[in-house]
Parts: sequence; C-alpha cells; structure tokens
Amino acid sequence: MTSYLVKPPIDLGEATVQNYKKSLNLASRLYLRADADDKKTISGMISDCEYAIEWLSTGRRPGNKRGIERRAAYQRERLVDPLKMQAYVQNSKAGSPSNLTEWQRFQIQDALSRLSDRERECYVLAHGECFSFSYIADLLGISRSSVEEYVERAQRKISEDLQSSLFLIS
Repeated sequence: MTSYLVKPPIDLGEATVQNYKKSLNLASRLYLRADADDKKTISGMISDCEYAIEWLSTGRRPGNKRGIERRAAYQRERLVDPLKMQAYVQNSKAGSPSNLTEWQRFQIQDALSRLSDRERECYVLAHGECFSFSYIADLLGISRSSVEEYVERAQRKISEDLQSSLFLIS
C-alpha cells in the first residue's frame, strides 16, 4: 500500500448525506492517485458511499422496486408470532418466556386444524422449524414452488380464520 493511504483516519462525523458526499469526494480524489491494487479497494469504498447516499436520500433501500409501505397485505402481516410457532413445534414445558399457555397452544392447533395435511406440514416446517423452502422440498420430495404454494395457501387460510374464528382472537 502506498503512503497516502496509511495516514490517520479522518473523522467525518455522523452518517449524514453530506458526510457521505465528503467521503465520496475524498475517495474519488484518492482513486485518481492510486495504483492498480488500491484502485480496486477504493472503487469498493466509492460504490459503498454511493449506495449509502442513495439510501439516505430516498429513505429506501437501493434496488428495491417497492417500499415496505407498498407491499401487499400478505407480505406485511405476521399471522403467527414466529417464537410462539417455534415453541409450539418444540412442545417445551420448561420455564422459558417463549413457552405457550394451554390457551395459546389451543389457538395454534385450531388454526392448523383447518389446513390440509400437506399445507400443515409445509407451514410447520417453514415457520416452526425455520427450514428453507428448498430444504422442505428436498425433505418432502416435491418442488420448491409447490412448497411455496402450500405455505401461501396456509397463510391465506389462517388469515381468513383470524377474521372469523372466536378461538383465534387474542
């Protein structure tokens, strides 16, 4: 590394658009004087600064087509608390705060009882065991898209049941 990169670091303050623009300007000037090895590192720094500037300026992660506020309802809602679903699958009775009461266990059983066997199996493996769709597909000998469809169908049914079942109201 050349000596101009070994200078003490410059504190540019908190993460603001202006400070990232200062960093970008500084990195761009260093890039012009750097040798081939350093140019690769500095270009990575430049792209990181540009990414952060875009994120801070727009308030959205760069590259996303839709912000979280414009997601479809099924993408935003959590039908079952993941910790409760995992506690249900583990069936643990120890003193952990994530363990379920008998009423909570009954509510989950009621929600799962309305699903087909395959939907229940895929939903529990995905949300209770936290397995990926690909792993579940390999485990059950079906395609990944089938697993995704079963889980989506199960979520849709549980969502509909949340509106109508007396047992699922917290």
